[in-house]
Amino acid sequence: MMMAERKNRLLLTAFLALMLSACSSPSQEGQAAQKLRPMVHTEEMELACKNQAAYRYNTQPQRINLSDFKQYQASYEMMGSTARKEGFTCSFDESGQFSHLSSRENLNQRATT
Repeated sequence: MMMAERKNRLLLTAFLALMLSACSSPSQEGQAAQKLRPMVHTEEMELACKNQAAYRYNTQPQRINLSDFKQYQASYEMMGSTARKEGFTCSFDESGQFSHLSSRENLNQRATT
């Protein structure tokens, strides 16, 4: 009886160790799927863009309007304008981290020319 109980405990311990090791390291397939999954427009990206533009144009983030989002192979762009029609583009890297803000010509000037 003691031998059977010992064997069962040993099997249970081995099983639990196997399960824990499977849970602690992600499979190669899961990692590959994450790398291939396309990034999408996120609220964090919008917030970063609005905050950066508000700082650049000396206004409040609430007065920043975002109008377009483009996804490229290894980057993303978000276009927008201020309440004064000053245009800009926010650029993000492939992981969605803010990269830089580029000014565009004043949207009022473009409409009148």
